Amino acid sequence: MNQIQTLLVGAGPVGLEKLQAIFRSSPLAKVKIIAEEVIPEVFEFIEDKATIQFEQRSFAESDLDGKDLVVVASNNPELNQWIRKLTTARNILLNVADKPDLCDFYLGSIVQRGNLKIGISTNGKSPTMAKRLKEFFNEVLPEEIDETLELLQQYRNQLRGDLEHKIKQLNAHTQDIVSKN
Repeated sequence: MNQIQTLLVGAGPVGLEKLQAIFRSSPLAKVKIIAEEVIPEVFEFIEDKATIQFEQRSFAESDLDGKDLVVVASNNPELNQWIRKLTTARNILLNVADKPDLCDFYLGSIVQRGNLKIGISTNGKSPTMAKRLKEFFNEVLPEEIDETLELLQQYRNQLRGDLEHKIKQLNAHTQDIVSKN
């Protein structure tokens, strides 16, 4: 996502959530934010991020120039529809917060422990459920999971034979890791 030029329209609480989600996935994301109203937390979030541009004003069609991806955090249905029409005409991917029918993609919840990443999506049906599942996984995943992954990688690197043999060995070795007790 570091090479993708992203536009975020809106800088309220939902805009902040979207911005945080983008930067959790890609800490060096290139994002331009356009918003009329801005909550203080957005200013705090962006103050140390050199890859973010910010302009406090209304959205203009020219804001789409050079953009690959647009995220809209607006509760203005007319603006959302207008941006949908413009992005479709320009072949730009769009996500509109809380409007799955306007989205080309969804920003799923991500659970990350070291090298383990778990993506959660409800296809826009219930971001609240995705959030709850994220909280659940954050609670139940052991902190040591990254050490386990490192050991499994070492074991995998030591395995000899064809791919099918390696898969059987790894499956046998890991079958009890997530078993129900």
